Amino acid sequence: MNYEERDPYGIYRSSDKTVGQFTANSHQGPGPRLMGANTLIGNDVYNVAGEELGDIKEIMLDVTSGRISYAVLSFGGFLKLGERLFAVPWSALKLDTVNKRFTLNIDKSRLEDAPGFNKDQWPDMANANWAEGIHAYYGNKVHGDILMG
Repeated sequence: MNYEERDPYGIYRSSDKTVGQFTANSHQGPGPRLMGANTLIGNDVYNVAGEELGDIKEIMLDVTSGRISYAVLSFGGFLKLGERLFAVPWSALKLDTVNKRFTLNIDKSRLEDAPGFNKDQWPDMANANWAEGIHAYYGNKVHGDILMG
């Protein structure tokens, strides 16, 4: 599923406008530069090789700084059996507006070995040591509350 399909408020709406004899697709609304969190949950995530990695199950906000910290990605399993969750630093994801999905620069096998968790045992994502390890795994550095890619 993609963010345009989950857009009940017209954030990503576009309209066709005829100018002279040409029809141009004109964007209205704040997206995709500013996006609604509800429309991002359920979005597909692929790697740069075009392999499907999973989809976004949740978005974790740092309420103190007002920043998005992580996207919780589901990966693996069959029909939700054996599915694992992974906290991926938000800065590691890139929006692909052409394919209307997110990309994560990681091999599928590396994601399989990533630190993950199940829905009944969430890690303490506010723990600085945990955060440092997750950011390092995905190639990011944590400097105070500023993430460096």
